Amino acid sequence: MWLKPGGKILITDYCKSAGSPSLEFDEYIKKGGYYPHDIKAYRQMLEDAGFDDVIAEDRTDRVCLSLKHTLQQELDALENKKGDFIRDFSEEDYNEIVERWKAKQTRGASREQMWDLCCCMRIIDETNHQIAMAVNIFEENVERLPRVAAVGDVIVLCCVEVKSFKGEVNATFDKRFSSFGLYKGKDGDDLDPYHVSSYFHHIREDESLIVKLRKWLMNFQPHEDSCNFPMLREIKEETSVNLACKILHFCEAAKDEWIIFAWDGTNTPPNVICSKLEEEINSPLPLQLEPLPLSREVLCTLPVVGSILRMTFDADLVKSHLHLLNVDKWVKFMNMRLKVADGLWLGVFTPQSKLQYTPNEDGLIVERQRLSEEWLFPKPSFITEEVNQDHAIPVTLMTVLTHSEVVTAKFKCVVRVVAATPCQAENLLSSTGEYRMRLTLEDSTARIHAFVTAKDGEVLFDGYPDIDELTRKLNILLGVNEVKDAPRNPPWVCVCLKSFCVSKTDVWSSRTFKIFDTKIVGDT
Repeated sequence: MWLKPGGKILITDYCKSAGSPSLEFDEYIKKGGYYPHDIKAYRQMLEDAGFDDVIAEDRTDRVCLSLKHTLQQELDALENKKGDFIRDFSEEDYNEIVERWKAKQTRGASREQMWDLCCCMRIIDETNHQIAMAVNIFEENVERLPRVAAVGDVIVLCCVEVKSFKGEVNATFDKRFSSFGLYKGKDGDDLDPYHVSSYFHHIREDESLIVKLRKWLMNFQPHEDSCNFPMLREIKEETSVNLACKILHFCEAAKDEWIIFAWDGTNTPPNVICSKLEEEINSPLPLQLEPLPLSREVLCTLPVVGSILRMTFDADLVKSHLHLLNVDKWVKFMNMRLKVADGLWLGVFTPQSKLQYTPNEDGLIVERQRLSEEWLFPKPSFITEEVNQDHAIPVTLMTVLTHSEVVTAKFKCVVRVVAATPCQAENLLSSTGEYRMRLTLEDSTARIHAFVTAKDGEVLFDGYPDIDELTRKLNILLGVNEVKDAPRNPPWVCVCLKSFCVSKTDVWSSRTFKIFDTKIVGDT
């Protein structure tokens, strides 16, 4: 749009008024990515953008009055036709609508938000499956929105408005008169809907269409471009991406805070470590993003190769999506936000994200399964060497954690040393002159703590070098730069691990790890 010099423009937008919104509602708005300004700040923003003679005013009273008038007109019209409505539907439906509209009037009078929730669905049939039609469904709360049990289920939509916008046809569900019914898809055989809206009435004429769609779905294979679904090994921080992953597990990490564990068989890229080494004692790097580690029983059900991506929900989305989660099923996540927390990857399911279950026969899924079988270890540097363990075959840290034959066992791993306690060379020896330190190790599958003590420390540091040489070797291992407090990128190194128990009464819960037969020999 072009505005000629001296021209005028009217901008209508949501702003904060003197007494609203509440702090709670303000936080809710910000979670959706919106940052409403007050009138004064909005005017200043327009002036900074180059507009002159800006007049900003609060029109809340006029808007609320208009909404109140419109709602009252609709309510009067319904009450005038009360008898006809009850005859066509029911008195229960009539009372529900009247109560909802009166509640809207109350919210309008008190200036509370009057927004509806929106669910966007993509639908296809045998006549149009190359480009799915968008259907926007508006309702007052989550419970009224369609709760689709699985992709491929059948939906019957009645009295929706179909429009064309910029060459794309879409439909709008108006809660005042539209209705829907959800039926099982290709795996179903009954003709009873499992979820319906308030005004929906099942009619026999629809049954033949439902059966026809189910038969068509049996052989339908959607085409998806793999370029639109990067693998976990290709992800980048602070981006929104589409992912095709298998749900391995999900659990409530804290009250109303759920975590999904997703996997596609590839390794997530290693991240730089931004935490300061000297803070490790009081604020150690976590071994996992969830507050408590998974039980050994659950841990042993997870794959031992490939990264497991933790995913969380924005707070207001949790309950509306939990029913869609099924363990051991492949899913396409659309528009997932990715970030890094404490050096670990985290996916966030936002209001803009979508979830779609996908059959194992899908081309993307077949590709992911093949790649998991071709998994390779990262190439280690020549900083360390194994002493007397050259013949050992490397395993992942997840293999170490899930090892169940005996508590005491030996392993060879390719890892990064992301933290150390203590981290100063002068503090590595105890009062008796022996090495004692704890290292935090990570690979693409897990993080663990491993101790270095006594003679194992002598082997690692090649005896007892002076403080400068000890500092140099420790910095190499931890990826410390010459610039103070700069992010660290620890190198991949080979280490030998030994597991043992601290308590014979609870051998598996007290299982601990130490580094042995490993020596620092080089700089790169």
